[in-house]
Amino acid sequence: MERNFTDQELVRREKMNKIREMGMDPFGQAFERDSYAKDIKEKYADIPHDEFESRNDIVTVAGRIMFIRKMGKASFFTIQDKTDKLQIYISINDVGEETYNLFKSADLGDIVGIKGKVMKTNTGEITVKCLEYTHLVKALKPLPEKFHGLSDIEERYRRRYVDLIMNEDSRRVAFMRPRIIRCIQNFLDKQGFVEVETPILTTLLTGASARPFITHHNTQDLDMYLRIALELNLKRLLVGGMERVYEIGRTFRNEGMDMQHNPEFTMMEVYQAYSNLEGMMALTENMYKTIANEVCGKTTFKYLGHDINLDGEWKRVSMTDAIKEQTGIDFKAITDLDECLRLAKEHGIELEEHEKQYGHIVNKFFEKYVEETLIEPTFLYGHPIEISPLTKKDPDDSRFTQRFELFISGKECANAYTELNDPVDQLERFEDQLKEKNMGNEEANDIDMDFIEALEYGMPPAGGIGYGIDRMCMLFTEQDSIRDVLLFPTMKPRD
Repeated sequence: MERNFTDQELVRREKMNKIREMGMDPFGQAFERDSYAKDIKEKYADIPHDEFESRNDIVTVAGRIMFIRKMGKASFFTIQDKTDKLQIYISINDVGEETYNLFKSADLGDIVGIKGKVMKTNTGEITVKCLEYTHLVKALKPLPEKFHGLSDIEERYRRRYVDLIMNEDSRRVAFMRPRIIRCIQNFLDKQGFVEVETPILTTLLTGASARPFITHHNTQDLDMYLRIALELNLKRLLVGGMERVYEIGRTFRNEGMDMQHNPEFTMMEVYQAYSNLEGMMALTENMYKTIANEVCGKTTFKYLGHDINLDGEWKRVSMTDAIKEQTGIDFKAITDLDECLRLAKEHGIELEEHEKQYGHIVNKFFEKYVEETLIEPTFLYGHPIEISPLTKKDPDDSRFTQRFELFISGKECANAYTELNDPVDQLERFEDQLKEKNMGNEEANDIDMDFIEALEYGMPPAGGIGYGIDRMCMLFTEQDSIRDVLLFPTMKPRD
């Protein structure tokens, strides 16, 4: 493949060859360091300038050159490691002419190792006085002068490696996300939950309402789906007696992409035997507050244009009451389907053939009039049975289920159920889903007879909940786009 190099890239390749001629590997070997930039700056921040004269604190650091101010026989430059930037002072008197000349051939982006003495400049900046300079890696492409802002947004996501070099906020988010996930794991582990792994490839479309990605298993000559949810296998583990289980894993839905959606995303599902909706609400509220305090050190976050306060008791409202608040229509009191169809038509709500049912109409009204108004953390409960095929019925009104969704800033962040453990009822729900599929609903579930058989062995009463980990990370890192919390979001190929 023929490539055209810029003048600067050609110069860097010439420098690479000169390094080889000097008997060194332009792309380096292992290098032992004992310190990181942030730790050095914090450790020595409060030591007065004059005191460094009598100290001889030696550190070994490594990082990428981000700034160079080359002078005659002495220069300053800045390296960046995973923790922070650190200023280096290098002098021909300390390292010798040959090494100093090697440094003078360095470019922005090169990776180097430094052994030196910690000092503080007259302006108070912690600096390492270089005593040994080691070339590690020659960067053959120059760093961009600017790599953030709207004009570069697509390239930031495509070339995340450059974004992480240049953009401090991207590094903050990249390191914060795993801390959030580790906090979740610790929180659940302490409450007796066990983390498990279940298959990504499946032969049935179950656990959620979504269009799948389809792949093919060559050996078995079998079409398979990439999972759209984690649910049914985790419930099988409840049947098996594991009682408290959770999984954090990649899930795949063959749907649109926008600020809130990526075709592959990270979901967590949690199941607790002998619990219910109340248990899932308490678990969720406590977990969010724990992450806020332990990872972020605060409980108020700027998210999707709103200041979100996680303190206090979170609001709880039924779907029908929330619709009534916004429209005056009390769907709880309406039992006639024709009346529902008339109201939908009056309010300009279009319905597919499979949506001409009570529950779908109620949900359409919610999506149009209510969803975006749920700003502060809100548990919305009482979903119609038609849109909740895996959920226990409300014992007081069989049109509804024991389910809630957590909404923050008008967006769904979690979905919870008092789990359906009646195999007879579950089979009827699956059969209803199959009817919807035959009517054109591409998101309807398949019938999983093995799961029915598992329920027939007896699944304990249980609460279950699914969380969008990416949206959770968006809230806690205060990012408005899912792409900013994914290291490698799905992108169209370059033209």
